[in-house]
Amino acid sequence: MTSELLRLKEVMHRLRSPGGCPWDAEQTHDSLLKYLLEEAYEYSEAVDERDRTAMREELGDVLLQVYFHSAIAEEDPNDPFSVEDVARGIADKLIRRHPHVFTDSEVTFDDVLENWERQKREEKGRTSATDGVPLAQPAMALAAKVIYRADKYGYSLPVAHPVTIPSDTDEARLGEILLGIVDQAQKLGIDAEIALRTATKSYINRIHAYEAEASDSTR
Repeated sequence: MTSELLRLKEVMHRLRSPGGCPWDAEQTHDSLLKYLLEEAYEYSEAVDERDRTAMREELGDVLLQVYFHSAIAEEDPNDPFSVEDVARGIADKLIRRHPHVFTDSEVTFDDVLENWERQKREEKGRTSATDGVPLAQPAMALAAKVIYRADKYGYSLPVAHPVTIPSDTDEARLGEILLGIVDQAQKLGIDAEIALRTATKSYINRIHAYEAEASDSTR
């Protein structure tokens, strides 16, 4: 651990210790969740604006959340872990999931993605394409992830396309189409976020039904 990272750990523990900051000492994993999300969004905005100064500051705020949660976790009497354990875990995972870098294996770009997904399934014992997909994320991200997972698992579960997007549509044009859909939805009194989340949950149910049918057919 470099000197500044060690210093940050020491500062964090000082804030949580007796005689430190009352507010910091009272925080829990649950109470801090909203700040973790806020800092991630603020960093995303800094990247969009190409603001290097803000990027550095917001990354620091994200890093603070990692150290804050780790400091709280280290105090747990039953299952403590430290920021060193967190760093060790992610370093080991990166090495394990990149055999083409840390061994003599040679793979293509597509192989890398396929190996990553396969290893995640094996490590976590996932049996469904939707396992590990956080349902609380924004509806657009949730829909994209669920569709991606279904495709990677090779499921034949097409999504209806009531609005066909031309094949030459670029990102800017797609953004205008999506913005127009949201505008029309609001004029109809429909919450587009809720509507998309509901449709995605329905698609998730279709995935589960497909998996259950496939499982029954192999018995």
